[in-house]
Amino acid sequence: MNLFSEIRALVTGSLEAMMAAGDLPAGLDLAAVTVEPPRDTAHGDMATNAAMVLARPAARKPREIAEALALRLCEDSRIASAEVAGPGFLNMRLAPGVWQGLVRAVLEAGAEYGRSTLGAGVKVNVEFVSANPTGPMHVGHTRGAVVGDALSNLLDFAGYDVTREYYINDGGAQVDVLARSAYERYREAHGLSPEIAEGLYPGEYLIAVGEALKAEFGDRFLDQPESVWLEVIRDFATARMMEMIRADLAALGVRMDVYSSEKALYGTGRIESAIDRLAAQGLIYDGVLEPPKGKTPEDWEPREQTLFRSTAHGDDVDRPIRKSDGGWTYFAPDIAYHHDKIERGFDQLIDIFGADHGGYVKRMKAAVAALSNARVPLEIKLIQLVKLYKDGEPFKMSKRAGTFVTLRDVVEMVGPDVTRFVMLTRKNDVALDFDFARVLEQSRDNPVWYVQYAHARVHSVLRKAEAAGIAVDDAALAAADLGALDHPAELALIAKLAEWPRLVETAAQAHEPHRVAGYLSELAAEFHGLWNRGNDDPALRFVQEDDFATSQAKIALTRATAVVISAGLAILGVTPVEEMR
Repeated sequence: MNLFSEIRALVTGSLEAMMAAGDLPAGLDLAAVTVEPPRDTAHGDMATNAAMVLARPAARKPREIAEALALRLCEDSRIASAEVAGPGFLNMRLAPGVWQGLVRAVLEAGAEYGRSTLGAGVKVNVEFVSANPTGPMHVGHTRGAVVGDALSNLLDFAGYDVTREYYINDGGAQVDVLARSAYERYREAHGLSPEIAEGLYPGEYLIAVGEALKAEFGDRFLDQPESVWLEVIRDFATARMMEMIRADLAALGVRMDVYSSEKALYGTGRIESAIDRLAAQGLIYDGVLEPPKGKTPEDWEPREQTLFRSTAHGDDVDRPIRKSDGGWTYFAPDIAYHHDKIERGFDQLIDIFGADHGGYVKRMKAAVAALSNARVPLEIKLIQLVKLYKDGEPFKMSKRAGTFVTLRDVVEMVGPDVTRFVMLTRKNDVALDFDFARVLEQSRDNPVWYVQYAHARVHSVLRKAEAAGIAVDDAALAAADLGALDHPAELALIAKLAEWPRLVETAAQAHEPHRVAGYLSELAAEFHGLWNRGNDDPALRFVQEDDFATSQAKIALTRATAVVISAGLAILGVTPVEEMR
């Protein structure tokens, strides 16, 4: 049940009736007509912009349209009143029975309340994390993992066919560095002093890899030239790092549907095939690029390169796809990888990258536009940094120095649920402060605690009611007489529940899962506010002594609140709690 969609259908139906009656010109486009919560709830329950957007094409004054529309809307029993405001906005108040019926609808739908068919089965590929397989994931990867997983959950709930994908960057120079670093730990496992030269990975996580190499290969590679062991140790170490990464993701509650390998693109003709597709469109040529900005002629040597004409699809400059030695640039396999996604039949692509990939956005979008003939849109979401605080002081991390804070460190300190919720309290392109003390405090200022506390409070009410002999299963609550829910504070909470289906759709369309966390915080505030009013006004308490019928109505509202909180937390990947300890 999407109450906003229902009332919008009522508005558009009334407008169509006005056109049929000659009160408005025939054939007006109603696509821009919206029904939304008003900015100020004192003005009403819902507001429509119908008169404002139709005034010009109808050649009528907005207030004239709004007044005529208000008369028609009030003929419907769901509309208690409709008032024109300002130049022509129309504010509507719904009849109490509409709100009471919504509580019943939530209980009947259960976890499916708010689920949408908006996506209509459109196939979406969400690629996220894709950390280099050179070590455990750090806290920056954590935020990208949470955003990608929650976005996938959100799109699935909104009716899209979602595939979660991890692209293993195992074809570049960084995995050779990994192999050389692991080799030094292999030597260490044999009692030799490791030579961790500058540029190698010094992290202690490779000690276990060195021990595993010794167990697997004995002393076979000791004192052997790099040409003998590099490929073998590279593959072995990469596999061990991916095992670690998969375990880290599992600890965070993230699962991937597909793992794709960059290395698997080489020597298979898949890179060549993608480049040939671009060449067939006249987008591959040999040329010389202008010097980069900030370079002087003395700093830069022009040379002919094989280039992708990415400027034909919105990029700032054309991009090299071959290096001077004839090998592919790092961009070439990425082109092939996205070509593979298109060939697999995805209708939309979403890539979630770290903030340091900002310069990569336009070239990748240009490649996808060219490869798909502009059929498949690509959105790239950049994840801004997470600033860690420990004991009130900024906590530094450095992956290369081996002193970074890992994903596992964060999860073990505060748990996966807290980690996930906090990572979604800000939009992905805004830096996030993560204070290890604050995220665990039990106060209203901690959104994850505040939302979980609301869910736990509902279950405390259910336990109290059951102890009093009141039936609190969803079927019994849905069948209760909900007419007792008529206090403004109760109706305000129901109105917030009514926003959930609309929030799901708007958040899914915007690809912004953080909106779910924000909504849950608002819903929890409405619930706690009603709870606190009951401390002063016994008539608002959820369990009414010796009045089971009224109690059931009020408990139905609390249970409906828990249903929506649970559904929202499921999208965020957070487990709701029934008791706070």
